[in-house]
Amino acid sequence: MDATVGFINLNQSKIIKIFSVVSVALMPPTLLASIWGMNYKYMPELDLMLGYPAALGLMVISAIIPLWYFHHKGWMK
Repeated sequence: MDATVGFINLNQSKIIKIFSVVSVALMPPTLLASIWGMNYKYMPELDLMLGYPAALGLMVISAIIPLWYFHHKGWMK
């Protein structure tokens, strides 16, 4: 019985670790989206032709970098 409970705890710990890694990886894009989602009268990015795609690209890159780091450290296994 103790071995079964220990095995279940290990599996739950792995799942919680993955959820934690994903939530940390998605924090930078959420911050960028919340800043750029505010209603300002003047935003210099709005006048650029590629401003919106560049903002989306920066959000994707800011999510990929932490995921790569955590994968490189072996925390995603």
